[in-house]
Order: sequence, then C-alpha cells, then structure tokens
Amino acid sequence: MSKRDYYEVLGVSKTATEEELKKAYRKLARKYHPDVNKDNPEEAAAKFKEINEAYNVLSDPQKRAAYDQYGHAATDPNFGAGGFGGFGDFGFDGFGDIFDMFFGGGRGGSQRRNGPQRGNDLRFDMEITFEEAAFGKDATIEIPRTETCPTCSGNRAKPGTPIKTCTNCNGTGQVQVTQATAFGRFVNVRTCEHCHGEGKVIETPCTGCHGTGRVRKNRKIDVKVPAGVENGSRLRVAGEGEAGLRGGSPGDLYIYIYVKKHPQFERQGDDVISEISLSITQATLGTTVMVDTLDGKVELKIPEGTQHGTSFRMRGHGITHLRGHGRGDHYVKVKVAIPAKLNGEQRELLKKLAMSFGEKLDADEKGFIDKVKNAFK
Repeated sequence: MSKRDYYEVLGVSKTATEEELKKAYRKLARKYHPDVNKDNPEEAAAKFKEINEAYNVLSDPQKRAAYDQYGHAATDPNFGAGGFGGFGDFGFDGFGDIFDMFFGGGRGGSQRRNGPQRGNDLRFDMEITFEEAAFGKDATIEIPRTETCPTCSGNRAKPGTPIKTCTNCNGTGQVQVTQATAFGRFVNVRTCEHCHGEGKVIETPCTGCHGTGRVRKNRKIDVKVPAGVENGSRLRVAGEGEAGLRGGSPGDLYIYIYVKKHPQFERQGDDVISEISLSITQATLGTTVMVDTLDGKVELKIPEGTQHGTSFRMRGHGITHLRGHGRGDHYVKVKVAIPAKLNGEQRELLKKLAMSFGEKLDADEKGFIDKVKNAFK
C-alpha cells in the first residue's frame, strides 16, 4: 500500500512553519489517540502511527529537506547519505512531551499534579447603606474557610514522623504499562494506586487535620469599603481565600456589594437626586427651604416664579468619586403641591388673584381647584 504524503497526513501546506506543524500534530494526536477511541482502537492506532511518522520527519529540518527532495524514497533504511535511514520505532515513548500535555503522562505531568496548588477563591455578599456607599466604611466580616493546618504546617504527617517516597512509582505519582502491538508499542500511564498520585506515602497522618493538611475555621477579616462604590461592585481581598495545597498560595476573597435603597435619595452616577414639595405661594413668591442631603440639612434658596419640575443643583453634596478627588452634586427637583381643600376666605383670595391676572373663571363649568391643579401640571 502506498503511503500518503506527509503534508497531507498532517493537513498542512509544504510551506508550513514549525509552529504550524506542531499545532496540526497536537490536534490530530488528540483526536486519534487510542485512549480516546475505545470503539475502534485498531483504526485509531494505525492513524496515530501515520501521524507520528509524518511529524517525526517534518519536524526535523534535515529529514524534512530530504523528504521534500526525494519523497518517501528517503524513508528507506538503505537510502544514501542524503536520506535519514528510516523511521524506526514510532511508539509513544518518543513523544512524551505531547502526551504529557494532552493526557498528563510522564514525569512532567506527575510533577504538575504533585506540585503546589493554589487555593480556591471565596465569595462574600455584603449589604451596606446608601450613605456607606457614598462615604465608604471599615467593616469586619467573618467567613468560614480552610486554612493550612497549624499542627503539621500542611504536610499532612504527624510532627516527627517520616514522609516516604512511594516505592511503587518512585515518587512520580504514576505507573506506566507498556503493551506491544502490531502497530508499535503503546504506553498507558495510570495514577499510582499506592500513593494516589502524590508520589509520597504518609504512614502516620496528622491528628490535627486527619491527614488532609488543612482545617476548617471561621476567620474575622477587616475590610475597607471605598467611598463611591456602586450596587453590584466587587472588591478583591488578595490572599484571604482558601488555603493552597502542598505550599501553594491561598486563593482570594471577593466581596460583592449590595446597596440598600434610600427612602429619599436616588443615585445617578455620582450625583444624588431628591424631591421637595413647595406650596403654590412658595413657588410663586420664592422662599428659603432646608433640604435633606448626605451632609445633613442644607439651606436652598427658591427664587420666585419657580415652576413645577424645576431642578436645583447643590454642588459638592453628592457621592464621593470612586477613582478621583471630589464629589458629585445633589439635584433637588421641585414638586408644587396643590391644596386639596380651600376654605371660603382662601377661595375668594385666589379668585381675586386670578381676576387681577385677567383670567376668567367659570365655576359652573369646572371646579376651581381643578383649574388650579391643571395650571401647575
């Protein structure tokens, strides 16, 4: 049976770079590895051998140059000095780095599993008031988390007792089973059943953590909530998450902020919005009122002739800028309150006022109070 072109096998062009060859090989090796093709292992093994053979040649500059010039003739063991004397054994042993990456095989994969492992991150939901969001706050929270065992310092063994290297895997955490087939040698890498992939054996576990290396505790943490945070903001407290394994760094703590609604104030960016109610005479003649702000009551001058819906700006009485200096503003929106009922004297006075403006009143056609209300809508 004639062999397929090596470039065709890998699905690359003849001008493919080294990186393109490696990327194509990894993709195909993952796809046709016998361990992931349990339904048709023989066909997968044949394709995998073909892929290995092609990559073995094209990844070597000298072999690739000979192949480009002479084709498959250069694979003959009896080929002249310009060739490369055949391919030899294309079992998995020659491609350990690729299998380590895909399947965790070999010493490299074991080292990664047995090495330091970072702890998990934690989440804490904090509810704060509108004012606390505006000005910030210092808080102390209590969270349950795992910490490195203080008795054994995380090595899981009772203090003073030895930690031995696993004799079954010689400290690698893995064992290899080699199987010879018609298509070459296949190496199946498995987790060591004696040490469960740790590479070490603890004969006397720590009594403080029962051999886990970590203990569960409730820990109080001081947190500074910055001024200007918004609802849904996330704060990161580095290193206050779960403890790591085998000397790994701890995770982080993420605090999610939820701001309670304020009965009077609304927030728009760093500005505060509120409303005040004025009577007809206050809006018409002008007045001075005391307005509730984040800084307490502040005097606000209302000019005469103020219309319903007018907003007044009070500089610097808003929310502290989260990333910068200064504060936002406070906007006060005016609502003119129409009296629901008038006594006789008040009604006559308003009628005289209307007549002085040249307005014609028709009490039979529509209620006088309704006319006043409509005038301020």
